[in-house]
Amino acid sequence: MTAHVVVALGPVDADTVTPVLGERVTFVTDPTPYDLAVAQGAIVRADRHIDEDFLRRAPQLRVIARTGVGVDLVDVSAASARGIPVVVTPNSGSRAVAEGVFAMSLHLTKRLNPLTELVREGRWAERSGLPVGDLDGATLGIVGYGRIGHRVGELAAAFGMRTLAHDPFSPPPSEIACVDLGELVESSDVLTLHAPLTEKTRHLVGADLLARVRPGTILINCGRGGLLDLDAALAALEGGRLAGVGLDVFDPEPALHHPLFDHPDVVLTPHLMGMTQRATKLTFVDAARGVADVLAGREPAAVANPDWNHRKATA
Repeated sequence: MTAHVVVALGPVDADTVTPVLGERVTFVTDPTPYDLAVAQGAIVRADRHIDEDFLRRAPQLRVIARTGVGVDLVDVSAASARGIPVVVTPNSGSRAVAEGVFAMSLHLTKRLNPLTELVREGRWAERSGLPVGDLDGATLGIVGYGRIGHRVGELAAAFGMRTLAHDPFSPPPSEIACVDLGELVESSDVLTLHAPLTEKTRHLVGADLLARVRPGTILINCGRGGLLDLDAALAALEGGRLAGVGLDVFDPEPALHHPLFDHPDVVLTPHLMGMTQRATKLTFVDAARGVADVLAGREPAAVANPDWNHRKATA
């Protein structure tokens, strides 16, 4: 007998989430207004808005599960005011994003794009004119040492890299900690961004900081688009301070074209590094588990609004 209705907002694989939700849950992949009106749970993709209007149309909602960790499009305060936890899935995509950092780093360090063009165009004799770099022996600077930053550091060790990390909110181990961000930038051959986006961190990497990078640095942003000033990054590329830029995140998204995108030493992906096939499945499982936990009266593993259970529902 069905006890709960859970709806999908955006594409969610029913075959993956239904067994996790359990037999007493009806999972609706394309909800009607009636489905929303009776829904007690929602699994929400990153590009879907959850605002006051949506919450009014879903008065029985008891839990929202966001696939991923970003809640920019979710009115977390409004959900908290109604006693609704906003479940997030911080563990499912961490390893995939970290692999994406190294995919971009290797692509740019090993000059894969210009070398491909060289072979394709029959310019083999010119190969000595394209210097190819190494990660082995290079220094990796990690800005933001949460789950993803920590995993990036683990992979860096396997490549024989020296690691430095900066994070004023989640201090890295003392042996790799770099309290001063400028010093970290000056010491890094590859710089990777994983800090949260706040008013204080918006354009954290701008002209002043990029003026301190050592010439030939590779810059990767798989964190949040707003951390990087694209105008400053382009100037640093054209001035030779940066040797390459890899971007998986943008501000806004979908990305609006920027002249940086046309530079030959830039690699771009559409915020997809954490959405590999395996990571996406794990994200659906974690989101469904969070919904099932709340509907069963259990504490979910991770929420974006830790104060939700201290508030009285008003809906």
